[in-house]
Amino acid sequence: MMTTSLFDPVRVGDISAANRIVMAPLTRDRAGPGRTPTPMMATYYAQRASAGLIVSEGTQISPEGQGYLDTPGIYSAEQIAGWRRVTDAVHQQGGKIVVQLWHVGRISHLSLLPPGMVPVSSTARRAGGKTFTAQGFEPVSAPRALTTEELPRVIEDYRRAARNAIEAGFDGVEVHGANGYLLEQFMRDSINDRTDAYGGSRENRARFVVEVMRAIVGEIGAGRSGIRLSPVTPANDAGLDSDPQATFNLVVERLAPLKLAFIHVVEGATGGPRDIAPFDYGALRARYKQDHPHGTWIANNGYSRAMALEAVASGAADMVAFGKGFISNPDLVRRLREDAPIAPVVRETLYGGGAEGYIDYPPLESVSAS
Repeated sequence: MMTTSLFDPVRVGDISAANRIVMAPLTRDRAGPGRTPTPMMATYYAQRASAGLIVSEGTQISPEGQGYLDTPGIYSAEQIAGWRRVTDAVHQQGGKIVVQLWHVGRISHLSLLPPGMVPVSSTARRAGGKTFTAQGFEPVSAPRALTTEELPRVIEDYRRAARNAIEAGFDGVEVHGANGYLLEQFMRDSINDRTDAYGGSRENRARFVVEVMRAIVGEIGAGRSGIRLSPVTPANDAGLDSDPQATFNLVVERLAPLKLAFIHVVEGATGGPRDIAPFDYGALRARYKQDHPHGTWIANNGYSRAMALEAVASGAADMVAFGKGFISNPDLVRRLREDAPIAPVVRETLYGGGAEGYIDYPPLESVSAS
């Protein structure tokens, strides 16, 4: 019996991926005026098109959804046109790309929002984190709790953003349901203190994310729709749910009948320890696969080459996502295939700025020749 390899092609819903290596979403804060993608962003993504699937940086679904300086949106005609240049560039290199649809919820700052607008969330409690503004890193602003009557408007923003993504040439969408942002602010009882139909019980806390995904699937189809989850990460002051296994088991059970193209799971603390809290990711995967055996399970966070090879060969994951490795190695797929050295990231150029530390990391041939 043939063993599946990290470098084998795979079908991700309606998307044909050339290999099982995913470029994870990476915020780089380099959008232009009007939160519009730039030609330099098209170069950046095209350089990394050898990934089986690229997940774009977080892209806000509305002005209300922005939480960091110079992050792109997908709610205006100019943004759609800018993203079209990016997707065309990736497709010309033979790659596949989905957009990560993002609403940060309470992880925002008044200076990043339209005049008179404040961050919104499941709660009116302020998060204990910071965000990136024109002044550098500043504490996030206090939010207001969305009313029950407002939630259909936010769901409509997600639906419209998904339609805009297809118009912009994306192969699909990944909804950001992780890292302490809006959807997770509803899912976790450590944040959600509501008393309406979207708070209290696990079923109620799962309601909003399920309604968002149902709207997106209805708009662009399940085969182009996926979601990212992070059951135990403490990112953005997201305290651990009182029972994360039960909560996220339920979330995935509710999502499974939608037959999403993929579920992308951060194991442990995003960008940090994988063992920060006990969690059975295999049980989560089984709930997704029970209703949708051909759905794609993407594992993420701190995977080495050896771990990724084993995860795919064993069937624990269908694809593995790499983040920091793709920042400094545009040809990461080749380096993983050849077991070549992985270039380190220059941290000083991660957020904002120009070409330096963005599109000037050399591929393997240039490194070998120098």
